[in-house]
Amino acid sequence: MTAGEMLAATVPMARTLNLEFLETTAERAVVRLPDQADYHNHIGGPHAGAMFTLAESASGAIVIAAFGDQMSRAVPLAVKAEIGYKKLAMGDVTATATLGRPVADVVAELDEGKRPEFPVVIEIQRADGAATGEMTVVWTLRPNA
Repeated sequence: MTAGEMLAATVPMARTLNLEFLETTAERAVVRLPDQADYHNHIGGPHAGAMFTLAESASGAIVIAAFGDQMSRAVPLAVKAEIGYKKLAMGDVTATATLGRPVADVVAELDEGKRPEFPVVIEIQRADGAATGEMTVVWTLRPNA
């Protein structure tokens, strides 16, 4: 099971929005929110909450892909998130997530008994490639007790 399939199977909101996990690797996660009238805002584009969920799901997919081998000893948790809406989003939108720190550095902190934090940066684009939003989610790996 890929990280995207795992997320879709375990996170009901991802299924509710019909998110499509196009790529899920430790280097990059790409997730698409298909254009769906049920999730439009007052001007006919995807609702801000749907775009937040899209971007947060992309960040979760890369975290699972990058740190899946650490799940037996730590739980990934989102610590905080900040999103900015830059341009009008219409139609399908895609979120591309990248890690803000090297995996090895995060795992080294975990090995030292620390609770590492690391940012995931996400860009949201519409089908024509225009960036419509950006988000940063800070994640942690909470060691199991």
